[in-house]
Amino acid sequence: MSLQTRYAFTLPRGYVDRHGDVHREGVMRLATARDELEPLRDPTVDGPDDPRLTVVILARVVERLGALEMVTSHEIENLFAADLAFLQDFYGVINFGSQAEYEALVAAQAEAPAPVTAPSGAVTAAAAVPEAVEDETEDEAPAPVPALASARTRASIEEIRDGA
Repeated sequence: MSLQTRYAFTLPRGYVDRHGDVHREGVMRLATARDELEPLRDPTVDGPDDPRLTVVILARVVERLGALEMVTSHEIENLFAADLAFLQDFYGVINFGSQAEYEALVAAQAEAPAPVTAPSGAVTAAAAVPEAVEDETEDEAPAPVPALASARTRASIEEIRDGA
């Protein structure tokens, strides 16, 4: 008997790279104590309550995302809110949940509707994703989060946890 340490996932929407390519399939590994402690030493993280801590931890444990050569904090920061929420829940389930919770999450993932595709003439993800900017300021307000998509993902996860 061996321990499963790597788990495949499919993002609800997908990461859109600067070329407009969508990356949805990925692999996350189980976290180690180091994965949770080292980010606290990161100068960009202000402590255990800093939301950036989640980004740094996920960048350490997401081993693969689509055809990307490497997953860094940049890719995690630029995920759609629904995908970030999914990865947070996935991290919690594979590291701290039961087998039943994992199976329920995977089943819910399989039943989730496919992402909305753009009709012709609509603004596509490639056009909506800004090119990487070297001199980004941190004073900019975060982009608005589509509450419905985020709430639906959270509600699905809560249903899974309540049912277990």
